[in-house]
Amino acid sequence: MNDSSRTTPAQGPAHLAGGKPAASGQWILERRLRLARPRLPLRRAHLVDFGCGNGAQTLLLAPDFTRVTGVDVSEEYLTAFRREITAAGLDHQVTPLAAGAAGVPLPDGSADVVTSFTVLEHVPDEKQALAEMYRLLRPRGRLLLTVPNRWWIFETHGADLPLLPWNRVPLVSWWPKPLHDRWARARIYRRREIETLVREAGFQVDECFLMTAPLDMVSWGPLRRLARATLFRNDRTAVPFLATEIFVTATR
Repeated sequence: MNDSSRTTPAQGPAHLAGGKPAASGQWILERRLRLARPRLPLRRAHLVDFGCGNGAQTLLLAPDFTRVTGVDVSEEYLTAFRREITAAGLDHQVTPLAAGAAGVPLPDGSADVVTSFTVLEHVPDEKQALAEMYRLLRPRGRLLLTVPNRWWIFETHGADLPLLPWNRVPLVSWWPKPLHDRWARARIYRRREIETLVREAGFQVDECFLMTAPLDMVSWGPLRRLARATLFRNDRTAVPFLATEIFVTATR
């Protein structure tokens, strides 16, 4: 994800930027969905998608829940989400909701599942965001979360490097954290880092694994199809260099 808007947060990279959600039809949405569905709990009355963006991922999960709330700080994305909800005839089931400085305007323990896909790396305070997810979940509720994987070859959110107009320079994500955070537009994580953050928020980590790169950004169709049919065929991988995201499943 990548976006031209910028904020200067209290914590995190100096160039921290807002995220750009995936568009409907991108492989990344289907890949996350295939990984998420088997990990949903039996009780699925209410899903809260924390950082829903345009709702493209949220709407794919909607058939699995009685009620869905998509939460975001961007009114532009929520407006686009509202249009898609109405077009799909889901106004009775899916609600877009704006979050503010005080958090998400929903009661404690109101969600059976909280999802948050590639959002944590953009928020001003990642610990505060995880605490809010914890608050929203009922006891024994399930958290499904993804964050960028440090060992993917490219910095997926781009970096504002001096004298280099192309912001997808290879291996920036591998730089030492102080250097990476000085130039990159979003945080990036090792598995042990995100596991520690989730545990410190009070969750029990059930799974933490690597999600294979979907290659949506590869523009040349023949190369994209070949890679998806070979090295990037499976939804998850044990090879860090083939993964764009870390997928975490946790219980409150």
